[in-house]
Amino acid sequence: MTFDDIIAKPGQWLQGEGPHGKIVVSSRIRLARNLRERPFPGWAKKAERLQILGEIQDHVAAIPAMRDGYTGALQELSPLQKQILVERHLVSREHASKSAGSAVIISHDQQLSIMINEEDHLRMQSLLPGLQLREAYKINNEADLFLEDRLPYAFHPDLGYLTACPTNVGTGLRASAMVHLPGLVLAEQINQIVNSVGKIGLAVRGLYGEGTEALGNLFQVSNQTTLGETEEEIIDRLVKVIEQVIEHEQNARHMLLERRASMLLDQIGRAYGILGNARSVASKEALNLLSVMKLGADLGMLPDSAQLVVDELFMTTQPAHLQLGVKQDKLTPEERDTLRADLVRAKVKKIPEPDIAKVVPTTNGNGKKK
Repeated sequence: MTFDDIIAKPGQWLQGEGPHGKIVVSSRIRLARNLRERPFPGWAKKAERLQILGEIQDHVAAIPAMRDGYTGALQELSPLQKQILVERHLVSREHASKSAGSAVIISHDQQLSIMINEEDHLRMQSLLPGLQLREAYKINNEADLFLEDRLPYAFHPDLGYLTACPTNVGTGLRASAMVHLPGLVLAEQINQIVNSVGKIGLAVRGLYGEGTEALGNLFQVSNQTTLGETEEEIIDRLVKVIEQVIEHEQNARHMLLERRASMLLDQIGRAYGILGNARSVASKEALNLLSVMKLGADLGMLPDSAQLVVDELFMTTQPAHLQLGVKQDKLTPEERDTLRADLVRAKVKKIPEPDIAKVVPTTNGNGKKK
């Protein structure tokens, strides 16, 4: 599998709709593991990182799920290629900044990717569409068991798996779901939800994880602690919370339709109008407007085909994907904004105007619904 193969065929989480797919974009499980009696990557010298990479890489490539997968050394990838992997959530932003001694191995279906010498010697992540945390854990756990039989993991009988960051000690597991919550944002209830989730030991972060902004009304909800609970308990607790967040988002959407329909329809109509006519659109603005259009599609105001178009634009309008499309890796921000507007305008103009009657009953002229 080559890098071009990854570009040509996006992962399943970008193609298919999973359970609760209108609100839960994806589910991710990440495991952190390290080799015994070896310095963590942040403390290791270049020669040590290269040696550890050599010890790990063949075992990772031999995982059954990695058959016919892709292997890339970070030092051999261009900045544009690294950014593509970040935008597809196949490597972290931190890993993309690494060079000699770091690598990534990705399964052919892009459900499993393993970063070598990120913050830990091994960062294994599985990614599926919709709310499928338990299924994602199964994929990751099989890879973990395969490697644990072949590599000397750093494990303490009382503390569990030892990791570079103390907050990952224990199971080393981070479970997260990327949720699309425009209803809660428009209803001005999102801060209440974020605060409530935080009080029960979970974290709400932006599109690319810790320290990033929640662009496009996309939020990552994940566990904060990895010690004192089993993997199954962490996942079960997160699933229950995500199901409650889904219910709150659905209620917010219903409330907006019943009580603030004019505002909601104005937002969707404006997003459709701007994206269908603008000559320059910045990345942040595009994500936020596409989020509103996605809401319109979820509510049935746009045809089913619009959903696929909007989901595709979420990915293809990001900076690296834009530059890849025109085979230029050094476009200025202004050139990217113009290119993004051209791409979006061409796609949106093929989508029929939002059909308000599909979601809001018309009246007979005296204020009563027909």
